[in-house]
Amino acid sequence: MKKIIHTQEKTFEERFLQIKKRGKAFDEELWTTVRRIVDEVATRGDEALFAYTQQFDGLSLNAGTVEASPLEIEAALSLVPADDRRVLKLAADRIESFHRKQAVPSWLASDEEGIELGQRVLPLERVGIYAPGGRAVYPSTVLMAAVPARLAGVKEIILATPAKSGALHPLIAAAARISGVSRIFKIGGAQAIAALAYGTASIPAVDKIVGPGNAYVATAKKIVYGQVAIDMIAGPSEVLIVADAGAPAPQVAADLLAQAEHDVLASAILLTPSATLALEVSAELEKQLPLLSRSEVAAQSWNDFGALIVTRDIEEAMAVANRFAPEHLELMVEDYTGALQKVQNAGAVFLGYNTPEALGDYIAGPNHILPTGGTARFSSPLGVYDFVKRTSVLCFSREAVQRYGQDAARLADLEGFDAHGRSVTIRMKT
Repeated sequence: MKKIIHTQEKTFEERFLQIKKRGKAFDEELWTTVRRIVDEVATRGDEALFAYTQQFDGLSLNAGTVEASPLEIEAALSLVPADDRRVLKLAADRIESFHRKQAVPSWLASDEEGIELGQRVLPLERVGIYAPGGRAVYPSTVLMAAVPARLAGVKEIILATPAKSGALHPLIAAAARISGVSRIFKIGGAQAIAALAYGTASIPAVDKIVGPGNAYVATAKKIVYGQVAIDMIAGPSEVLIVADAGAPAPQVAADLLAQAEHDVLASAILLTPSATLALEVSAELEKQLPLLSRSEVAAQSWNDFGALIVTRDIEEAMAVANRFAPEHLELMVEDYTGALQKVQNAGAVFLGYNTPEALGDYIAGPNHILPTGGTARFSSPLGVYDFVKRTSVLCFSREAVQRYGQDAARLADLEGFDAHGRSVTIRMKT
């Protein structure tokens, strides 16, 4: 199993940078390919969209079949066992309960000088959710994206998901129905992102695109940003665990492997001041890894981007964690309340010995669409606030213009905009 690293060693900084930079190398060939796909869908519409769907997914679509019909959706739903629908509904209910608390109201305030200032908070009219449908499907991600959008008041929620066999995945269909998705289109990849951004004869253009995908999807989202809003550029997933000597090694190892099984670029890191715990976790990883159905993926991820790091103390562990700015941060320490106060950069924080990251992925309630790759330094989890826009509101009385107009005109004059100033002072003479 992997060598344990101490923060005092020279190899620590090298390993730190290796993990931080994973998946961030610019791939010029990928960019060129995706740029071409996006441009062709933007200019040729359905013709290019259907051609690329045939090329990449082996699915022949046309204007009459690209959208999942009510019969198709019902057929997919009929294949979902009742208990699976129950679990999805439970998850949706908990997600809704959490996200209801994020609502931001409009407001308008006035002062004694006859000035009214405020902010209108309005929902986006139409959003697009991308749900992967390749090697793995994620109905939980559909819930995490669609439920906040619905709570925000979005009028139309469109789901794009590849259907390589020609049929919707039953779990995706169930999650869409439960969460309030309006329409489902059987498209995927960069061509789906382009269609959502620019619109085609069959696919309406949206105001914002959310949801993770592969490298083609992530690159397409970068390219269309500005034409349409996006949530974030999702990179490889990651977990960082800060653990003290009391943390149970089997649970720590299980949580590390739960992240490593995502894909070969996923990262799982342990920071602990206990060299004994690091050794015990290493032994547990050897025991547990062969038991996984995705052991090959987890093994490569762990070998390439996993780390067992011994720190001087918890203080140093927290400082290193903030440098990583991880997507998921587990504080498996006795004094997790104190440790939480030291967190500056993290997408989501999981407190104590009994809160594995997997609970947050599925059933806890907070959103699992989180900033990755260190972007938690400046980004936040997806939420209701991502599906609204804010409009400022201003109203001055005649008296207020008389009081502040000359100063406003002076600032306009300083910037060389005399028409700006005149539009204010003309009101002061009437």
